[in-house]
Amino acid sequence: MKKLITIVALAMSLVACASTGRLSSAERLDLYRAHAGPPQQDMQYFGSLNGWTELGDSALAVWTRPSEAYLLELRGDCQGLSYATAIGLTSQMGRVSSRFDKVLVRDTTGGPQVPCFIGSIRKLDVKALRASEKELRQAQVQEREAGA
Repeated sequence: MKKLITIVALAMSLVACASTGRLSSAERLDLYRAHAGPPQQDMQYFGSLNGWTELGDSALAVWTRPSEAYLLELRGDCQGLSYATAIGLTSQMGRVSSRFDKVLVRDTTGGPQVPCFIGSIRKLDVKALRASEKELRQAQVQEREAGA
């Protein structure tokens, strides 16, 4: 019930923002949090990512496969995350652990990698997340058509 209320409140706030054409990092983080499961100790990691999305300076989503993604919330702000071109993850024996492993922000200038400690890992319901994103895009199109 609590999750349903959160999703409804989020949807109402996001529809109000639909006229801007783009969600802020905070709004995207709220959307991802609404589709994330409970915190877990670790996640399986095979050494490469299928993709990633920054969600502000203290969170990101990483795709380990096209249909499998995790919300990583960091312990504090991660310098350079919002404009990074690449990231890496530390791991131990094929697992990335919260509180022990880090996101490594790669700088385009060739400077040092900035380590950002992972505070929590939550598996994303990718199917539901994509459906919500599709609904938001449709709402934005309808808003633009109504305004034209």
